[in-house]
Amino acid sequence: MTEIRGLFTLWLREVKRYLRDRLRIVSGIVSPVLWLFIFGTGIRFAGAIGSLNYQHYLFPGIVGQTLLFTSMFIGISVIWDREFGFMKEILVAPISKVSIFFGKMLGDSTDALIQGIIILLLGTVLGILEDPVMFFQLLPVMVLMTFGFVSLGLTIASFIQNLESYGVVVSFVNLPLFFLSGALFPVRGEYVPEWLQTVSAFNPLTYGVDALRQIALGQEWQPLFPLYYDLMIVVLFDIAMIIIGTLALSRRK
Repeated sequence: MTEIRGLFTLWLREVKRYLRDRLRIVSGIVSPVLWLFIFGTGIRFAGAIGSLNYQHYLFPGIVGQTLLFTSMFIGISVIWDREFGFMKEILVAPISKVSIFFGKMLGDSTDALIQGIIILLLGTVLGILEDPVMFFQLLPVMVLMTFGFVSLGLTIASFIQNLESYGVVVSFVNLPLFFLSGALFPVRGEYVPEWLQTVSAFNPLTYGVDALRQIALGQEWQPLFPLYYDLMIVVLFDIAMIIIGTLALSRRK
């Protein structure tokens, strides 16, 4: 019971801290909206996506971007906790470091998921996500994506000592993951150079975005991989990052 209580307390703390930061929630909405309406309206990839509406193509990628950026930047909470001494108190608490990591990971994942749900609701209201049933079909994929990327952010934060360095490193990681995932343009086909196709195959976000796009677009889009394959890669990524993240947190004294 002590482990469960400690895990729940850490989860609740992360969620409350996120919900109280209204500015962060609002700013997390503005960026995806700008991408969706300005980038989505101004650019067309007619040769790559055929007659498909580009905003409809772009929407799952923007959801993936929201989950990625929110998940990774939330990892900064580890550095804040270390700066103010809260991390030291957690580490000496009578619960395992596995529970500590899972408490923070689940809390931060909930925060990122809330941000993604806001974008989904916005897409539903604006008619971009035409079938409301898809809203519930997309949620499990989004949950799996947040687990992996939150764990990655927490892992990076465990090795970095100050806020400035964390921002630089996360931006360095986020941008290649985002641009090489197929979120903005297809990463397969005759229009795509071979090197880009190869690099995208090693990008975990590629599989998450592909799964989101399969569900959101249905028969309108030819997926890169079968849905079960996308989900398998995302789950394997989650497991790997959770193990690495737990080990990274365990090294802290």
